[in-house]
Amino acid sequence: MQEPLLGAEGPDYDTFSENPPPSPRERTRVGAPQNKRVFLATFAAVLGNFSFGYALVYTSPVIPALERSSDPDLHLTKTQASWFGSVFTLGAAAGGLSAMVLNDLLGRKLSIMFSAVPSAAGYALMAGARGLWMLLLGRTLTGFAGGLTAACIPVYVSEIAPPGVRGALGATPQLMAVFGSLSLYALGLLLPWRWLAVAGEGPVLIMILLLSFMPNSPRFLLSRGRDSEATRALAWLRGADTDTRWEFEQIQDNVQRQSSHMSWAEARDPHVYRPILIALLMRFLQQLTGITPILVYLQPIFDSTAVLLPPEEDAAIVGAVRLLSVLIAALTMDLAGRKVLLFVSAAIMFAANLTLGLYVHFSPKPLTPNSTVGLESVTLAGTEQPLATPTSYITLVPLLATMLFIMGYAMGWGPITWLLMSEILPLRARGVASGLCVLVSWLTAFALTKSFLLVVNAFGLQVPFFFFAAICLVNLVFTGCCVPETKGRSLEQIESFFRTGRRSFLR
Repeated sequence: MQEPLLGAEGPDYDTFSENPPPSPRERTRVGAPQNKRVFLATFAAVLGNFSFGYALVYTSPVIPALERSSDPDLHLTKTQASWFGSVFTLGAAAGGLSAMVLNDLLGRKLSIMFSAVPSAAGYALMAGARGLWMLLLGRTLTGFAGGLTAACIPVYVSEIAPPGVRGALGATPQLMAVFGSLSLYALGLLLPWRWLAVAGEGPVLIMILLLSFMPNSPRFLLSRGRDSEATRALAWLRGADTDTRWEFEQIQDNVQRQSSHMSWAEARDPHVYRPILIALLMRFLQQLTGITPILVYLQPIFDSTAVLLPPEEDAAIVGAVRLLSVLIAALTMDLAGRKVLLFVSAAIMFAANLTLGLYVHFSPKPLTPNSTVGLESVTLAGTEQPLATPTSYITLVPLLATMLFIMGYAMGWGPITWLLMSEILPLRARGVASGLCVLVSWLTAFALTKSFLLVVNAFGLQVPFFFFAAICLVNLVFTGCCVPETKGRSLEQIESFFRTGRRSFLR
């Protein structure tokens, strides 16, 4: 049976029966980006994701440096290091919670711009830290900004992008987050930890400057009754020579259908709760693959395994692989489709996590760690293990397996989860539901990041990787049973399919 969102054009696939479907020429003019301004607006917004990715992995080179610090006010114990690494996710959860209100109150663009305030303040606190409380507060504030942008930017990008390139543009938030992480890893080889925080201020200031000249989302403007402003915004994004009447009528009709606030009774309607539930479960399962604790503790993980290369270089290499993989996903998302990449992504992550778990379980411990800190003591889970020096090429397995995991995640479950969240959520609930998704995501990330070191010290480094591998198998089943294919369809058409209640949409 042909999948509805991939089927041939026809009356059954017309989102709004009262409006005739556009001709092929008009569809091309609306679906293809005739004006490059949409790319500029997207770039301005996703600079917030750059800062988010930079802040997320800030602890990777900083925790080892602070654990070696001779300053008693800044020296980190294992417990303090786990809080420094995980408190970012608590801030991100609070940011996602605030996005449930700000996304619809201020609008997508102003909410993104507002995130610059806690982000700049957080970096300033960490750059001038004189004690642990300043580090933790700064980390929490940058996490809050990251959670807010994580909820607002994908929605903004999906609402301004033409259907023909929405997949590629929808991958740019994840792409910029990866580029931000890679920049942190690279700068970590050159700069001390305080200057890493100072460098994080730059993208925040550039984002504010550029977004000041960008339009708000036409869908948001129409939902607030600002029709003329929405017309100008859509014309600016598509170009003065592009006929935007059909696209504008589609958006306007959909907004009018959902002009009132959603009640709890309406939220129990399947066409509302089904896409929200799918988005929530995708964000939950995305975090359970282990991406956040692996990124946060990437360098300490390499510190605690027998690796041939210095852990700082390993982390930078992994960051480069992650960037390349997201680029591949961005280029293929509108060609291969979302579900194919999700299947491939989960399979690759399963193989990588299983390999890491088996390597740690069967390999000997290093004779001398690569630095003075590590995730585990020499005695693992209460048992003495034989010692070995990191001279064999077999010690490249952790690096290669981590590269494979990051590649798999960045090709599918990283960018596509964010994209699908912004595509399938109903307009009336999009602001609140996107914030709820981010809240669930980062609460899950906090639980994993905070417990990661505890589990490693109690049971060994292999146990989390075996758990992550099992979750990847669950992701394969979930993708096949529940995730819709949205390639090539407008947001209004996607929402219309959920409204029809067709079960075949989920197959």
